[in-house]
Amino acid sequence: MKQTIFEIVSNRALTESVYEMVLSGDTLAVTRPGQFVELSLDGLFLRRPISVCNYDEGKLTLIYKVVGKGTAQMANLVAGTKLDTLTGLGNGFNDEAQCSSPLLVGGGVGVPPLYRLARNLIAKGKSVTVVLGFNTASEIFYREQFEALGAKVVVATADGSYGVKGFVTDAIKEANVAADYFYSCGPLPMLRALTSALDIDGEISLEERMGCGFGICMGCSIMTKTGAKRVCKEGPVFKKEDVVW
Repeated sequence: MKQTIFEIVSNRALTESVYEMVLSGDTLAVTRPGQFVELSLDGLFLRRPISVCNYDEGKLTLIYKVVGKGTAQMANLVAGTKLDTLTGLGNGFNDEAQCSSPLLVGGGVGVPPLYRLARNLIAKGKSVTVVLGFNTASEIFYREQFEALGAKVVVATADGSYGVKGFVTDAIKEANVAADYFYSCGPLPMLRALTSALDIDGEISLEERMGCGFGICMGCSIMTKTGAKRVCKEGPVFKKEDVVW
């Protein structure tokens, strides 16, 4: 973990409620896809945890959804604003897992951390399939960016307004996806359904409310087969077989 100051380069809307924020600063503590940062916002006691979408030397990309006071404040921040940031939080995905055809599954704001993961896996010569799930066509984001990386992309919308009608599990079945490992991030019902539907090994990134973001408050603990674990510290990524539903 590292505390540092980032400066906003851009902050733009991708959909009605989802934004992409690009920051400049020291990214050395961010070492794996699936990690997150904690942002300090004026007037708010608790930092806001945001998953890292992409990172390069000196540049960090975050994607967030406006769901409350903190993210609403973030949406109004302009280029040049400086943010006190904790970086390098969480364990992240294992992009060295033994596989040749990984499947990446993201639901809603669970999509962003999969972008850098896809980038890493494709750079390693993997044949990557990405399944993205949204409620409706107007909520879709980053489909083109995944395609630009070279991934095969399948989209599911719950109302059928774009792609496969239904959930990500429906899209995986309809597209006849052949994979030997999976990575996923999204709402708990989606993750639970995936772990039951897929008979391959995989990793899931959990979303939980966090107080501190680095393992002190214990507020984000979940139950695993080896006892209680902190999503912010031992997670947010867990092997699919470790989580007790």
